[in-house]
Amino acid sequence: MNRFVLCLSFVTSALWPSQVHGQGTQFSYNGLANTPQMGWDNWNAFGCDVSEELLLGTAQKIVDYGLRDLGYYYVILDDCWSAGRTENGTLLANSTKFPNCMKHVGDQLHIRQLKPMTTGHHVQIFIAASLGHEKQDAMTFASWGVDYLKYDNCYNAGQAGTQLISHNRYKVMSQALNETGRPILYSLCNWGEDYPWNWGSTISNSWRMSGDIYDSFDRPDDRCPCTSYDCSLPGFHCSVMNIINKDAPIVSKAQPGAWNDLDNLEVGNGGMTDSEYVLHFSMWAILKSPLIMGTAIPDMSPQTLSIYSNPAVIALSQDPLGISAHRVWQYPAPVDGYDYVVALLNAGNTSLTMNASLTDIFFDASSTSSSGPAPEIMQSWDVHDLWANRMDTATASSILSGNATVNGTVVAGMNSTMRYNSTRMSYAEGLARNESALLGSRIGSVAPMGTLSARVERHGIALYRLRPVPGSGTRKRDEL
Repeated sequence: MNRFVLCLSFVTSALWPSQVHGQGTQFSYNGLANTPQMGWDNWNAFGCDVSEELLLGTAQKIVDYGLRDLGYYYVILDDCWSAGRTENGTLLANSTKFPNCMKHVGDQLHIRQLKPMTTGHHVQIFIAASLGHEKQDAMTFASWGVDYLKYDNCYNAGQAGTQLISHNRYKVMSQALNETGRPILYSLCNWGEDYPWNWGSTISNSWRMSGDIYDSFDRPDDRCPCTSYDCSLPGFHCSVMNIINKDAPIVSKAQPGAWNDLDNLEVGNGGMTDSEYVLHFSMWAILKSPLIMGTAIPDMSPQTLSIYSNPAVIALSQDPLGISAHRVWQYPAPVDGYDYVVALLNAGNTSLTMNASLTDIFFDASSTSSSGPAPEIMQSWDVHDLWANRMDTATASSILSGNATVNGTVVAGMNSTMRYNSTRMSYAEGLARNESALLGSRIGSVAPMGTLSARVERHGIALYRLRPVPGSGTRKRDEL
């Protein structure tokens, strides 16, 4: 079913491992978003230039390019859609931009098996907002067929400054949405103000943890003044690395049904290199941020499509265990006998050979064991490169031009390792069945007490899935 949605501390290199491939505990307050939500939002690429034509045209391309079948279900209308309220206080869509009304948009998205979403505001100048109208607006959203509400923080009438104040303000809409009887994913967007990771899980499915992103890898900007999560002025124009570094200390706050939201993806908007976009997408996936595309889908390049379409990376985001990666050289990682993802991130300005020993990767186990080396360090691990099967440019070009038919799991003539259909088989089931599209390409193994080594280009990432070799002990294997 498709969904309709309205709406520098700086590290030059880092190791980010995380446990993956298991069954997580479900904490969701409303039963939704047990894995991070995926979709598309108009704001980064179009701002206020929105219309019914834009939404439905983009939705069709999401289907045509196979993105819906990869899990990008939500179509998010961010801002500038309202024309105020009727005499009885009901929200009114702009009839020029949306001549057939919002319910028509929702119905058309549901026909395409997508899910609509809208954005609500608190007090927005010249635009109707929901502060004080939560129950009425929640019923309106439900009547339109909305499946997701992003609730923003603009002009909040001063109702902020403590965790309790912000919690109580956002809780009103949370309760109103639940009272509609319609399952509506609830996304808080207060930019990390008043530490939403401490209270958001009890009333919402995700919360923004930083000021707004912009299409830059690491450029400092005075309008994004904070380099730490402990921030009284979140701002905007925050770079990818600024947000990654702010998220590092709070990754443990995310859990199935309640996620740290690092903001929409900038992949494809032109401000970064291909390597930087690969890093951006990879980190959002392993940090369990919602994967919300923020580019002009009908105009995307083959390189952009190939990044958004990598099932082996998406599978890290959608893994049911729901554990975010940790920056191990400063922060320990969880350990518990499943697969692990390891990211070697080079934020420096030159290529770098990076080495991560099993002791580094399994830091928790090695630092707490009282009876010698931890078992994880004393076994062999197969290493799978998660970008090795990236869709090639020719194939992506064929899809974009309409010359290749998206045919369920496989595009005609395409290697199955490049494509996946999560509507036919969930990521959880695919991982349990060891579907090749989700596992990347095996490139070798790491021996007991061994070291993973990779040459990582400037502003690049090496992303690997480690799988325990059954029955391995201290037997020597080919080492990377």
